[in-house]
Amino acid sequence: MSLRIAINAQLVPGSGVGGVQTVLTGLVNALAQLNGPEQYVLVGPWEEPDWLKPYIGENQCIVRGPKVQAIKRMLRCVTPLVKIGRQASSWISGTGKGWPRLAQSNGFFEGLGCDIVHFPYQHFVLSRLPAVFNPHDLQHAHFPHFFSATELQWREATYGDACRTADVVIVHCEWTKKDVVRHYDIQPNKIQVIPWPPPTQAYLEPTPAILEAVSRKYQLSSKFALYPAMTWEHKNHLRLLEALALLRDRDRLRVELVCTGHQDGFFRHIRRRLNELRLEDQVRFLKMVPSEEIRALYRLAQFLVFPSLFEGAGVPLVEAFAEGTPVTCAAVTSMPELAGDAALLFNPMSVEGIAEAVSKIATDSFLRETLKKRGFARLENFKWETTAKTYRAVYRRAAGCRLTDEDQWLLSRREA
Repeated sequence: MSLRIAINAQLVPGSGVGGVQTVLTGLVNALAQLNGPEQYVLVGPWEEPDWLKPYIGENQCIVRGPKVQAIKRMLRCVTPLVKIGRQASSWISGTGKGWPRLAQSNGFFEGLGCDIVHFPYQHFVLSRLPAVFNPHDLQHAHFPHFFSATELQWREATYGDACRTADVVIVHCEWTKKDVVRHYDIQPNKIQVIPWPPPTQAYLEPTPAILEAVSRKYQLSSKFALYPAMTWEHKNHLRLLEALALLRDRDRLRVELVCTGHQDGFFRHIRRRLNELRLEDQVRFLKMVPSEEIRALYRLAQFLVFPSLFEGAGVPLVEAFAEGTPVTCAAVTSMPELAGDAALLFNPMSVEGIAEAVSKIATDSFLRETLKKRGFARLENFKWETTAKTYRAVYRRAAGCRLTDEDQWLLSRREA
Protein backbone atom coordinates (compact mmCIF):
# COMPACT_ATOMS: atom_id res chain seq x y z
CA MET A 1 0.00 0.00 0.00
CA SER A 2 1.34 3.45 -0.95
CA LEU A 3 1.00 5.64 2.13
CA ARG A 4 1.13 9.45 1.97
CA ILE A 5 2.29 11.11 5.18
CA ALA A 6 2.01 14.85 5.85
CA ILE A 7 4.73 16.19 8.14
CA ASN A 8 4.11 19.60 9.65
CA ALA A 9 7.39 21.53 9.25
CA GLN A 10 6.09 25.09 9.66
CA LEU A 11 9.17 26.28 11.51
CA VAL A 12 11.02 29.39 10.41
CA PRO A 13 14.76 28.56 10.51
CA GLY A 14 16.78 30.59 12.99
CA SER A 15 13.68 31.91 14.74
CA GLY A 16 14.67 30.56 18.15
CA VAL A 17 12.97 27.16 18.13
CA GLY A 18 16.12 25.45 19.40
CA GLY A 19 16.79 21.76 18.94
CA VAL A 20 13.35 21.08 17.45
CA GLN A 21 14.59 22.42 14.13
CA THR A 22 17.70 20.24 14.10
CA VAL A 23 15.94 16.99 15.00
CA LEU A 24 13.24 17.64 12.39
CA THR A 25 16.00 18.13 9.81
CA GLY A 26 17.55 14.83 10.85
CA LEU A 27 14.25 12.96 10.64
CA VAL A 28 13.39 14.31 7.19
CA ASN A 29 16.85 13.44 5.92
CA ALA A 30 16.65 9.92 7.37
CA LEU A 31 13.18 9.25 5.92
CA ALA A 32 14.56 10.35 2.54
CA GLN A 33 17.01 7.42 2.64
CA LEU A 34 14.36 4.71 3.09
CA ASN A 35 13.17 2.43 0.32
CA GLY A 36 9.45 1.80 0.21
CA PRO A 37 6.17 3.00 -1.29
CA GLU A 38 5.66 5.79 1.28
CA GLN A 39 5.54 9.39 0.12
CA TYR A 40 6.13 12.33 2.48
CA VAL A 41 4.54 15.75 2.06
CA LEU A 42 6.50 18.35 4.04
CA VAL A 43 4.43 21.39 5.00
CA GLY A 44 6.84 24.34 5.18
CA PRO A 45 6.11 27.78 6.64
CA TRP A 46 4.46 30.28 4.34
CA GLU A 47 7.42 32.67 4.75
CA GLU A 48 10.16 30.14 3.89
CA PRO A 49 8.65 26.84 2.69
CA ASP A 50 11.83 25.38 1.17
CA TRP A 51 14.07 25.44 4.25
CA LEU A 52 14.26 21.62 4.26
CA LYS A 53 14.99 21.34 0.53
CA PRO A 54 18.71 20.48 0.94
CA TYR A 55 17.76 17.40 2.98
CA ILE A 56 14.87 15.83 1.05
CA GLY A 57 14.79 12.80 -1.24
CA GLU A 58 12.77 11.53 -4.18
CA ASN A 59 10.07 10.22 -1.83
CA GLN A 60 9.43 13.72 -0.46
CA CYS A 61 7.92 16.96 -1.67
CA ILE A 62 7.39 20.38 -0.09
CA VAL A 63 4.18 22.40 0.03
CA ARG A 64 3.67 25.88 1.43
CA GLY A 65 1.69 26.11 4.65
CA PRO A 66 -1.24 28.48 5.18
CA LYS A 67 -0.46 32.17 5.45
CA VAL A 68 -2.59 32.38 8.57
CA GLN A 69 0.11 30.45 10.47
CA ALA A 70 2.63 33.14 9.58
CA ILE A 71 0.29 35.83 10.92
CA LYS A 72 -0.22 33.93 14.17
CA ARG A 73 3.53 33.57 14.62
CA MET A 74 3.94 37.33 14.17
CA LEU A 75 1.25 38.08 16.72
CA ARG A 76 2.79 35.64 19.20
CA CYS A 77 6.09 37.54 19.00
CA VAL A 78 4.50 40.81 20.12
CA THR A 79 2.33 39.30 22.88
CA PRO A 80 3.40 40.79 26.24
CA LEU A 81 5.14 38.27 28.48
CA VAL A 82 3.44 38.33 31.87
CA LYS A 83 5.03 36.30 34.66
CA ILE A 84 3.05 33.41 36.08
CA GLY A 85 0.54 34.18 38.80
CA ARG A 86 -2.19 32.31 40.66
CA GLN A 87 -4.36 31.86 37.58
CA ALA A 88 -1.48 30.39 35.57
CA SER A 89 -0.62 28.12 38.50
CA SER A 90 -4.18 26.79 38.43
CA TRP A 91 -3.79 25.95 34.73
CA ILE A 92 -0.76 23.80 35.47
CA SER A 93 -2.50 22.02 38.35
CA GLY A 94 -5.57 21.35 36.19
CA THR A 95 -7.98 23.47 38.25
CA GLY A 96 -8.12 26.49 35.96
CA LYS A 97 -10.94 27.42 33.60
CA GLY A 98 -11.02 28.69 30.06
CA TRP A 99 -8.29 26.63 28.42
CA PRO A 100 -8.14 27.37 24.69
CA ARG A 101 -9.37 24.61 22.41
CA LEU A 102 -7.10 22.89 19.93
CA ALA A 103 -6.86 24.59 16.57
CA GLN A 104 -9.34 23.13 14.10
CA SER A 105 -8.33 22.27 10.55
CA ASN A 106 -9.89 24.44 7.88
CA GLY A 107 -9.45 21.61 5.40
CA PHE A 108 -5.81 22.35 4.57
CA PHE A 109 -4.35 19.08 5.87
CA GLU A 110 -7.24 17.02 4.51
CA GLY A 111 -6.71 18.66 1.12
CA LEU A 112 -3.14 17.39 0.81
CA GLY A 113 -4.34 13.94 -0.20
CA CYS A 114 -2.52 12.31 2.69
CA ASP A 115 -3.50 9.35 4.84
CA ILE A 116 -1.96 10.59 8.09
CA VAL A 117 -0.46 13.76 9.54
CA HIS A 118 2.56 14.03 11.82
CA PHE A 119 3.06 17.00 14.14
CA PRO A 120 6.74 16.56 15.10
CA TYR A 121 6.91 19.55 17.45
CA GLN A 122 4.64 21.41 19.84
CA HIS A 123 1.94 22.50 17.38
CA PHE A 124 -1.20 20.47 16.76
CA VAL A 125 -4.24 20.91 14.54
CA LEU A 126 -7.34 18.76 14.94
CA SER A 127 -8.30 17.27 11.58
CA ARG A 128 -10.07 14.24 10.14
CA LEU A 129 -6.74 12.49 9.54
CA PRO A 130 -5.08 10.06 11.95
CA ALA A 131 -2.41 12.04 13.81
CA VAL A 132 1.00 11.47 15.38
CA PHE A 133 2.31 14.00 17.92
CA ASN A 134 5.71 14.72 19.51
CA PRO A 135 5.36 16.77 22.72
CA HIS A 136 9.16 16.55 23.26
CA ASP A 137 9.00 17.43 26.96
CA LEU A 138 6.82 18.86 29.70
CA GLN A 139 9.25 21.42 31.07
CA HIS A 140 6.40 23.82 31.80
CA ALA A 141 4.96 21.34 34.32
CA HIS A 142 8.22 21.24 36.27
CA PHE A 143 9.43 24.85 35.93
CA PRO A 144 6.29 26.96 35.34
CA HIS A 145 8.09 30.09 36.58
CA PHE A 146 10.26 30.00 33.45
CA PHE A 147 7.23 30.75 31.26
CA SER A 148 4.86 33.64 30.74
CA ALA A 149 1.28 33.08 31.84
CA THR A 150 0.13 33.15 28.21
CA GLU A 151 2.68 30.60 27.06
CA LEU A 152 2.03 28.39 30.06
CA GLN A 153 -1.70 28.30 29.34
CA TRP A 154 -1.07 27.57 25.66
CA ARG A 155 1.39 24.75 26.41
CA GLU A 156 -0.75 23.03 28.99
CA ALA A 157 -3.85 23.14 26.80
CA THR A 158 -2.13 22.17 23.55
CA TYR A 159 0.09 19.43 24.96
CA GLY A 160 -2.63 17.82 27.04
CA ASP A 161 -5.35 17.84 24.39
CA ALA A 162 -2.92 16.85 21.62
CA CYS A 163 -1.63 13.87 23.64
CA ARG A 164 -5.20 12.75 24.32
CA THR A 165 -6.39 13.32 20.74
CA ALA A 166 -3.44 11.97 18.75
CA ASP A 167 -3.49 8.34 17.66
CA VAL A 168 0.17 7.95 18.67
CA VAL A 169 2.36 10.06 20.93
CA ILE A 170 6.12 9.85 20.34
CA VAL A 171 8.76 10.76 22.93
CA HIS A 172 12.53 10.47 22.96
CA CYS A 173 13.11 8.39 26.09
CA GLU A 174 11.46 6.38 28.85
CA TRP A 175 11.83 9.24 31.34
CA THR A 176 9.67 11.52 29.19
CA LYS A 177 7.18 8.74 28.54
CA LYS A 178 6.64 8.30 32.28
CA ASP A 179 6.31 12.07 32.67
CA VAL A 180 3.58 12.27 29.99
CA VAL A 181 1.73 9.26 31.43
CA ARG A 182 1.83 10.74 34.93
CA HIS A 183 0.93 14.31 34.04
CA TYR A 184 -1.81 13.72 31.46
CA ASP A 185 -3.03 10.29 32.53
CA ILE A 186 -2.27 8.84 29.08
CA GLN A 187 -2.26 5.08 28.56
CA PRO A 188 1.38 3.90 28.28
CA ASN A 189 0.66 1.75 25.21
CA LYS A 190 -0.31 4.90 23.30
CA ILE A 191 3.20 6.33 23.69
CA GLN A 192 6.07 5.16 21.49
CA VAL A 193 9.66 5.77 22.58
CA ILE A 194 11.90 6.57 19.60
CA PRO A 195 15.38 8.03 20.29
CA TRP A 196 16.72 11.02 18.40
CA PRO A 197 20.14 10.19 16.92
CA PRO A 198 22.56 13.07 16.21
CA PRO A 199 20.82 15.45 13.76
CA THR A 200 24.23 16.85 12.85
CA GLN A 201 24.94 13.68 10.88
CA ALA A 202 22.79 15.19 8.13
CA TYR A 203 25.49 17.84 7.71
CA LEU A 204 28.73 17.39 5.80
CA GLU A 205 31.69 15.72 7.48
CA PRO A 206 34.15 18.45 8.55
CA THR A 207 37.42 18.16 6.62
CA PRO A 208 40.77 19.31 8.05
CA ALA A 209 40.40 22.45 5.95
CA ILE A 210 36.96 23.17 7.45
CA LEU A 211 38.27 22.58 10.97
CA GLU A 212 41.09 25.02 10.37
CA ALA A 213 38.75 27.60 8.81
CA VAL A 214 36.27 27.42 11.71
CA SER A 215 39.05 27.65 14.28
CA ARG A 216 40.48 30.69 12.52
CA LYS A 217 37.07 32.34 12.00
CA TYR A 218 36.19 32.24 15.69
CA GLN A 219 39.78 32.54 16.95
CA LEU A 220 39.42 29.39 19.02
CA SER A 221 42.04 28.24 21.48
CA SER A 222 43.33 24.68 21.44
CA LYS A 223 41.44 23.94 24.66
CA PHE A 224 37.87 25.07 25.20
CA ALA A 225 34.60 23.71 26.54
CA LEU A 226 31.54 23.86 24.30
CA TYR A 227 27.96 24.57 25.39
CA PRO A 228 25.47 24.60 22.46
CA ALA A 229 22.16 25.87 23.83
CA MET A 230 19.72 28.71 23.51
CA THR A 231 19.96 31.22 26.34
CA TRP A 232 16.71 30.10 27.96
CA GLU A 233 16.78 30.35 31.73
CA HIS A 234 16.56 26.59 32.28
CA LYS A 235 19.79 26.09 30.32
CA ASN A 236 21.54 27.24 33.50
CA HIS A 237 24.23 29.46 32.01
CA LEU A 238 24.42 31.53 35.20
CA ARG A 239 25.60 28.68 37.44
CA LEU A 240 28.03 27.54 34.76
CA LEU A 241 29.59 31.02 34.68
CA GLU A 242 29.81 31.05 38.47
CA ALA A 243 31.53 27.65 38.39
CA LEU A 244 34.14 28.93 35.93
CA ALA A 245 34.78 31.97 38.11
CA LEU A 246 35.14 29.71 41.14
CA LEU A 247 37.74 27.57 39.37
CA ARG A 248 39.66 30.66 38.27
CA ASP A 249 39.67 32.37 41.68
CA ARG A 250 40.01 29.38 43.98
CA ASP A 251 42.00 26.86 41.96
CA ARG A 252 43.79 29.13 39.47
CA LEU A 253 42.27 26.99 36.71
CA ARG A 254 41.25 28.87 33.59
CA VAL A 255 38.69 27.03 31.46
CA GLU A 256 37.62 28.77 28.28
CA LEU A 257 33.98 28.36 27.25
CA VAL A 258 32.34 28.77 23.85
CA CYS A 259 28.54 29.01 23.80
CA THR A 260 26.39 28.82 20.69
CA GLY A 261 22.67 29.22 20.13
CA HIS A 262 19.92 31.80 19.74
CA GLN A 263 19.96 34.56 22.35
CA ASP A 264 16.53 35.27 23.82
CA GLY A 265 15.47 37.91 26.33
CA PHE A 266 17.19 36.18 29.25
CA PHE A 267 20.59 36.79 27.67
CA ARG A 268 20.76 40.26 29.19
CA HIS A 269 20.94 38.62 32.64
CA ILE A 270 23.66 36.28 31.41
CA ARG A 271 25.63 39.19 29.95
CA ARG A 272 25.36 41.15 33.17
CA ARG A 273 26.57 38.19 35.26
CA LEU A 274 29.40 37.58 32.79
CA ASN A 275 30.60 41.15 33.33
CA GLU A 276 30.18 40.98 37.12
CA LEU A 277 32.36 37.87 37.24
CA ARG A 278 34.94 39.43 34.88
CA LEU A 279 34.78 36.48 32.50
CA GLU A 280 34.61 38.46 29.25
CA ASP A 281 38.04 37.25 28.12
CA GLN A 282 37.28 33.64 29.02
CA VAL A 283 33.71 33.06 27.80
CA ARG A 284 32.38 33.76 24.31
CA PHE A 285 28.82 33.66 22.95
CA LEU A 286 28.78 33.08 19.18
CA LYS A 287 24.98 33.23 18.74
CA MET A 288 23.63 30.97 15.97
CA VAL A 289 26.38 29.46 13.85
CA PRO A 290 25.88 28.02 10.36
CA SER A 291 24.88 24.35 10.35
CA GLU A 292 27.99 23.37 8.40
CA GLU A 293 30.15 24.63 11.31
CA ILE A 294 28.42 22.80 14.16
CA ARG A 295 30.24 19.50 13.68
CA ALA A 296 33.56 21.32 13.44
CA LEU A 297 32.96 23.04 16.78
CA TYR A 298 32.29 19.66 18.44
CA ARG A 299 35.48 18.23 16.92
CA LEU A 300 37.57 21.22 18.02
CA ALA A 301 36.22 21.33 21.59
CA GLN A 302 38.12 19.67 24.41
CA PHE A 303 34.81 18.60 25.95
CA LEU A 304 31.06 19.35 26.05
CA VAL A 305 29.59 20.78 29.24
CA PHE A 306 25.80 20.58 29.50
CA PRO A 307 24.38 21.97 32.79
CA SER A 308 20.73 22.22 31.69
CA LEU A 309 18.10 21.87 34.42
CA PHE A 310 15.61 20.12 32.15
CA GLU A 311 15.90 18.08 28.96
CA GLY A 312 13.39 15.83 27.26
CA ALA A 313 15.86 14.89 24.54
CA GLY A 314 19.34 16.22 25.33
CA VAL A 315 20.34 15.98 21.67
CA PRO A 316 23.75 17.70 22.12
CA LEU A 317 24.86 14.69 24.18
CA VAL A 318 24.52 12.28 21.26
CA GLU A 319 25.87 14.89 18.86
CA ALA A 320 29.00 15.04 20.99
CA PHE A 321 29.24 11.23 21.10
CA ALA A 322 29.18 11.18 17.30
CA GLU A 323 32.09 13.62 17.03
CA GLY A 324 34.24 12.00 19.71
CA THR A 325 33.74 14.86 22.17
CA PRO A 326 33.91 13.89 25.87
CA VAL A 327 30.76 14.88 27.80
CA THR A 328 29.98 16.15 31.28
CA CYS A 329 26.31 16.88 31.93
CA ALA A 330 23.59 17.36 34.52
CA ALA A 331 22.34 14.29 36.37
CA VAL A 332 18.65 15.24 36.02
CA THR A 333 15.57 14.44 33.92
CA SER A 334 16.36 12.42 30.78
CA MET A 335 20.11 12.99 30.69
CA PRO A 336 21.34 10.05 32.84
CA GLU A 337 19.22 7.69 30.73
CA LEU A 338 20.56 9.11 27.47
CA ALA A 339 24.19 9.30 28.59
CA GLY A 340 24.49 5.89 30.22
CA ASP A 341 28.10 5.49 31.33
CA ALA A 342 29.40 7.83 28.62
CA ALA A 343 29.25 11.11 30.57
CA LEU A 344 30.54 12.58 33.82
CA LEU A 345 27.41 13.60 35.73
CA PHE A 346 26.94 16.47 38.18
CA ASN A 347 24.27 18.26 40.19
CA PRO A 348 23.27 21.28 38.03
CA MET A 349 21.90 23.17 41.06
CA SER A 350 25.32 23.18 42.70
CA VAL A 351 27.97 25.63 41.49
CA GLU A 352 30.52 23.54 43.41
CA GLY A 353 29.30 20.37 41.69
CA ILE A 354 29.56 21.92 38.24
CA ALA A 355 33.02 23.27 39.03
CA GLU A 356 34.24 19.91 40.27
CA ALA A 357 33.06 18.13 37.11
CA VAL A 358 34.53 20.79 34.80
CA SER A 359 37.85 20.69 36.64
CA LYS A 360 38.01 16.92 36.47
CA ILE A 361 37.25 16.58 32.75
CA ALA A 362 39.47 19.55 31.83
CA THR A 363 42.54 18.19 33.64
CA ASP A 364 42.21 14.41 33.27
CA SER A 365 43.18 13.27 29.76
CA PHE A 366 42.59 9.61 30.64
CA LEU A 367 39.01 10.40 31.69
CA ARG A 368 38.40 12.31 28.47
CA GLU A 369 39.69 9.41 26.37
CA THR A 370 37.56 6.93 28.35
CA LEU A 371 34.42 9.03 27.89
CA LYS A 372 35.19 9.45 24.20
CA LYS A 373 35.34 5.67 23.71
CA ARG A 374 32.19 5.12 25.76
CA GLY A 375 30.42 7.81 23.72
CA PHE A 376 31.19 5.99 20.47
CA ALA A 377 29.90 2.75 22.03
CA ARG A 378 26.77 4.47 23.35
CA LEU A 379 26.06 5.79 19.88
CA GLU A 380 25.19 2.25 18.76
CA ASN A 381 21.80 2.84 20.41
CA PHE A 382 21.15 5.95 18.31
CA LYS A 383 20.98 5.14 14.59
CA TRP A 384 19.07 7.27 12.10
CA GLU A 385 18.12 4.31 9.92
CA THR A 386 16.51 2.58 12.91
CA THR A 387 14.77 5.77 14.02
CA ALA A 388 13.41 6.47 10.52
CA LYS A 389 12.14 2.91 10.11
CA THR A 390 10.46 3.08 13.52
CA TYR A 391 8.71 6.32 12.58
CA ARG A 392 7.59 4.67 9.35
CA ALA A 393 6.22 1.74 11.36
CA VAL A 394 4.31 4.20 13.57
CA TYR A 395 2.85 5.89 10.47
CA ARG A 396 1.77 2.52 9.06
CA ARG A 397 0.17 1.43 12.31
CA ALA A 398 -1.64 4.74 12.84
CA ALA A 399 -2.99 4.58 9.26
CA GLY A 400 -4.22 1.02 9.75
CA CYS A 401 -1.73 -0.56 7.31
CA ARG A 402 -0.47 -4.10 7.58
CA LEU A 403 2.81 -4.22 9.50
CA THR A 404 5.85 -6.19 8.42
CA ASP A 405 7.75 -8.38 10.87
CA GLU A 406 10.42 -5.68 11.02
CA ASP A 407 7.79 -3.04 11.83
CA GLN A 408 6.45 -5.13 14.70
CA TRP A 409 9.93 -5.77 16.07
CA LEU A 410 10.86 -2.07 15.90
CA LEU A 411 7.68 -1.03 17.72
CA SER A 412 8.25 -3.54 20.49
CA ARG A 413 11.99 -3.05 21.10
CA ARG A 414 13.52 -1.20 24.03
CA GLU A 415 16.74 0.79 23.93
CA ALA A 416 19.63 -0.21 26.13
